[in-house]
Amino acid sequence: MSQLNDISLVAQVVVFKNTKAFDQLVGKYQSPIRRFFLNLTCGDSELSDDLVQDTFIKAYTNIASFRNLSSFSTWLYRIAYNVFYDYIRSRKETADLDTKEIDAINSTEQENVGQKMDVYQSLKMLKEVERTCIMLFYMEDISIDKIAGIVGIPSGTVKSHLSRGKEKLATYLKQNGYDRNRQ
Repeated sequence: MSQLNDISLVAQVVVFKNTKAFDQLVGKYQSPIRRFFLNLTCGDSELSDDLVQDTFIKAYTNIASFRNLSSFSTWLYRIAYNVFYDYIRSRKETADLDTKEIDAINSTEQENVGQKMDVYQSLKMLKEVERTCIMLFYMEDISIDKIAGIVGIPSGTVKSHLSRGKEKLATYLKQNGYDRNRQ
């Protein structure tokens, strides 16, 4: 039923330029997309807010290209995924020694915040695609097939990234005093 409602709202936006219909889509998906970015950026709320805004701007300007080949949420997460990787690529192109030093200082400050930051620190050590798969599967409860569509890789590769990511997280957290047998 939710997917039919999304399709109806998309049709209203495309055909009638109904911005209120798009506002309803934003209201429905803003929190999950923001949470997705918060996890990918390891808690950087300002950056996450900027990326969410970019995602919805791109979604609105390209909504006529939505072909209903997947659910609207998968299409929107794919845009979010591309926005994040565009940001990563642009950051790598402009990164120099000064920004790496600033990032190191910020990272050190964040480590002192507490256990929540320990999880973010552990996520930072994952490859970006592993982190994306982990976030979508475990935190957004998105199926492996949908993740494959969002990330643009086969389902088997998603499963491999999930397995490797879980293993790396478990090892990192165990080495830093978190033991699953402890209560």
